[in-house]
Amino acid sequence: MTAAERQTARRVDPARVHALIVGIEKYDAGPAWDLPGPARDALAFHRLLRAVGVPAAQLRLHLAPLPPFVPDTEHEPADHATLRRTLVRELPPHQGDVLWVWWGGHGVLDRAGHTRLFCADATTADKVAVDLESALARYASDAVPAFTEQLWIVDACETFEEDLAFRDPLPPDALPAGHRTLAHRQTLLRAAGRGRAAANDPVRATGLFSEVLLDLLTERSDTLPVPPDPEELFPAVQDRIAALRKAGRTTQHPEIRLQSPGRTEILPPSASTERPVSPLVRAVDALFAYPLMSDPAERQAVVAALSPQVTGTLARHPKARTDATLILSGLARRHPGALWELFDAVVAVDDDPKLRNELAEALRELGGAGEHGRGRP
Repeated sequence: MTAAERQTARRVDPARVHALIVGIEKYDAGPAWDLPGPARDALAFHRLLRAVGVPAAQLRLHLAPLPPFVPDTEHEPADHATLRRTLVRELPPHQGDVLWVWWGGHGVLDRAGHTRLFCADATTADKVAVDLESALARYASDAVPAFTEQLWIVDACETFEEDLAFRDPLPPDALPAGHRTLAHRQTLLRAAGRGRAAANDPVRATGLFSEVLLDLLTERSDTLPVPPDPEELFPAVQDRIAALRKAGRTTQHPEIRLQSPGRTEILPPSASTERPVSPLVRAVDALFAYPLMSDPAERQAVVAALSPQVTGTLARHPKARTDATLILSGLARRHPGALWELFDAVVAVDDDPKLRNELAEALRELGGAGEHGRGRP
């Protein structure tokens, strides 16, 4: 059975899916802790689950947005007491098959090796936080009888506590766990890796890891709200983060931990993680960096701008990234000069300088100088 077939067999009713979604940009510690991005990423994830049919009442959204950003969706605060109450009292009694947990904000790896996720009311003198390992233990125990399928996604730093020169060690703050069982399947996908920082883009207001995950989950939206097969998803995450490391945008190494009745392990890096990104993958990524490529109508308008002799030879696909891959590979093989027709059509709609330059370089690498040898900025 293929991964796609396994995913189809695991389909569940969206009415039996719940989520805890947290995005913290502003902390009581003050402006030095400001982190533009997590609240916006959390909202994007909330919209993704709503789009695949999960009822709004089952999505617990906790935000601490940084002005001037004002969320357009009702949400709860992200202080320690509220989040602890949600984790301990409110979520566990609910019946459901799938639980998603999305958390974006500041974090640290404490001296016991636990990831602490700081809450919005954390200050420099009182660093209130949720102990991630404690939360995972609770949700793998009989304290949470439902939610046998869980995916936890955490975009937070795991810098060593001692490297931050805190005046006082972080105090213990474990959640009540209950008795361990073999009923739950937990997948934990964390952004940074032990002792590393998770990169954030303050200008674009997004976490790099969150952006990668949102893109990959959107590409797999036809199988949601069931979590994707982690052993298919994780290599894709690794490859994209490896490309960002190569570009000098981050030093992080994502990590995935699987825990189920028959298995508990941290998956090693895929053998392909540090290979150079192929010209086709780079070109697809550069093309897909344009938001217009995710919209079927806009994508079709771009393709329609190519000459009919070219478009008649292209294989197409309804899935956006697959479609982009087929378009680029078809042009590179049969009509390399037409890659620049594609370039002109894209930048005519969106002339973002950074996106334009990366697309030009990627098309050159793919073979886009072509028979005309056209140069690009």
